[in-house]
Amino acid sequence: MSKQIVITSDDPVLNSLNFKPYRSKVERRVIPFLPNPGDPQTLDVKTPWGALLTAKKGDFLVSEVDTPNDYWPIDPVIFEESYIITRPGYCAKNAVTLLVPLTDITDGNPDREVTVISLEGPQTVRAGDFYLAKGIKGEVWPYPKEKIDDVMTPAG
Repeated sequence: MSKQIVITSDDPVLNSLNFKPYRSKVERRVIPFLPNPGDPQTLDVKTPWGALLTAKKGDFLVSEVDTPNDYWPIDPVIFEESYIITRPGYCAKNAVTLLVPLTDITDGNPDREVTVISLEGPQTVRAGDFYLAKGIKGEVWPYPKEKIDDVMTPAG
């Protein structure tokens, strides 16, 4: 039985990975999560890839323009330092995202599951379907491989 692979933002394995810089090339929808007093102050969010994340009051809910109901939460500090508002209700990521195939952690095995501990909660994904993303504060999250060509462009 293989040992479960869990990646955190301070995992030493991150230092040995060959991350490549990418920039987003798309505009996205964004709404702040600002519940009223007395309403629940967190929101469980099921991502398009099946992870269950928790949005906290003040987080931003971001989605692709053509799928507004498939959103994911972003910590407000990370959002403010990584995104720009392009027009009301829309944003673009202006920070570089570092990406590496998750199979680089699984010795090339695309079927191994990897749990990535993101700021919004743990996400367990199949290595062959995701890259590992690292952001401006060293935060990590799984990034769907199928979205890279549509959303990202190499940053040089």
